[in-house]
Amino acid sequence: MRSESGCRRTRKSGSCFSLPATLWCGFLYLLCVEAPSGKMPTRLKAKSEGKLAKQICKVVLDHFEKQYSKELGDAWSTVREMLTSPSCWQYAVLLNRFSYSSDLEEDLHTKGYRTLFQGSYSPTPMKCYRSRTPGRMPAQRHQSGSLKKYYLLNAASLLPVLALEVKDGEKVLDLCAAPGGKSVALLQCALPGYLHCNEYDGLRLRWLRQTLESFIPQPLINVIKVSELDGREMGDAQPETFDKVLVDAPCSNDRSWLFSSDSQKAAWRISQRKNLPVLQVELL
Repeated sequence: MRSESGCRRTRKSGSCFSLPATLWCGFLYLLCVEAPSGKMPTRLKAKSEGKLAKQICKVVLDHFEKQYSKELGDAWSTVREMLTSPSCWQYAVLLNRFSYSSDLEEDLHTKGYRTLFQGSYSPTPMKCYRSRTPGRMPAQRHQSGSLKKYYLLNAASLLPVLALEVKDGEKVLDLCAAPGGKSVALLQCALPGYLHCNEYDGLRLRWLRQTLESFIPQPLINVIKVSELDGREMGDAQPETFDKVLVDAPCSNDRSWLFSSDSQKAAWRISQRKNLPVLQVELL
């Protein structure tokens, strides 16, 4: 779950624990372009500032300056630098084990990609790669009846999935599932006995269905249920049904609104941010 300050929560075995905003911001920084002393390369920074300065919405940035400088302290300057430099953002490549391609994995290695998980910790069979240089793999188009080989995402999105530690055979609820990336990631980690993907928004629900169709083989689709229910009511309607619940609650979507071309709409969005924590708590 991500609150107005950027916090997500994952519910596990009846308990709830929080991933603080500073962890998310730090993880975002680690996923950006690496350079000595953690600084952005000068040429890349100049290119980013020159190309994107006019695109940043001042209304949103001013709000962030006021809020996050107070919440993050000295760390805000580093986070701000990366947040305002899209050319430095890193997208991870999550391989689809249901459509595995050794050629793709070899190509990633050739292009300088490396596995996201280093050292002794590796949530097998999940395979996820990122590049040490800026850039993004091309997105694959949806083709009915054909499974995609990889899913593009910000690797920080995998944190709540990994924290859940799903085991084979467990019953899992993805409460706010659209667009489906975390459901796909869950299925790269384990094969739950039952996966319930819920999305209250009708338009996003169609997106979710398409994502599942693009990544999950038909036999496994039979253990997945997709619904359009109000997540705030599911706990009472289905008590003690699930072993684990993932709640990626509706959030402020800071990064997108920072580059909004409609300052009036962005200002309205900021005014609505104060309502999000109430909804998020109700979902939990």
